[in-house]
Amino acid sequence: MFFRNFTLFRFAETLPRSIKKLPSALDEHRLRPCGPLELSTHGFVSPFGRDSEELTHQIGAFILTTIGGEERLLPSVVVNEELGARIAKIAAKQGRRVGGKERKQLKEEVISDLLPKAFIRPSRLNAYLDAEEGWLVIDTASRKAAEGAVDQFRTAMGRFPAVPAAPENSPRTLMTDWLIHGKLPPGLALADECELRDPAEAGAVVRCRRQDLESDEVREHLKSGKQVFQLGLVYDERVGFVLGEDLVVRKLRFLDQVLDALDEDAVESAQAEIDARFALMSLELRRLLEKMDEWFGLPRPGEGN
Repeated sequence: MFFRNFTLFRFAETLPRSIKKLPSALDEHRLRPCGPLELSTHGFVSPFGRDSEELTHQIGAFILTTIGGEERLLPSVVVNEELGARIAKIAAKQGRRVGGKERKQLKEEVISDLLPKAFIRPSRLNAYLDAEEGWLVIDTASRKAAEGAVDQFRTAMGRFPAVPAAPENSPRTLMTDWLIHGKLPPGLALADECELRDPAEAGAVVRCRRQDLESDEVREHLKSGKQVFQLGLVYDERVGFVLGEDLVVRKLRFLDQVLDALDEDAVESAQAEIDARFALMSLELRRLLEKMDEWFGLPRPGEGN
């Protein structure tokens, strides 16, 4: 259950008092099945799968949760095909054209008729809270999905003052400087991937993969004024990732030093394996987030935020 990406939020120091009520708050907002006339539903499910009722799993200050969803798949092409058939039938039988108002009503009827027959697509999104350091870490690179997850917490808790991590120092400027001068913070090394863009609107975009980022080719792009929007990095030879100028982490991977420690711990069940992986991941990411706070300045918001 290692995260593959993550989007960061921070919350105030006073929030952990409310977090104590999290299990009971989430229990009232469990995922329920999608009704026959509903397009989607969202709620909390167990991180341990359908056979468990446990909605949170806590190790020290780290609290793991999972947001579930059900969405009915009703493609617009299917709706339009059925709508066209009904309009054609009216024209053939009654010899008249269907106006805009009637067309809208027919479309609503088509959707109502087809929804109960539509397939349901389930989804799962993991997230964890670090109650001591004030991080909410959501396993997605999509800002929309991350905001939706935060909304689920707000719905369950009534109030959840978490805000997107707001850097005091521009990640784009710092990462561009790292790449130009080759001087990275201690413990940080370049990987083999980056995205460079001309900051002008509709400017050129260069994506490099499996590339020596200190090569003359990359330096020429930087000399022409392009800036770093994504940069592949390795921290402490333990964690590799691609960091975006929006502080979204993509392609997160834990390297051999971390995985070897996991392999040394025998696990007796699937639940025990999730437990071990979560403990290892949360501690490793706490170290990384502490460094990101140092590099970019990511202060915790005040109570009023």
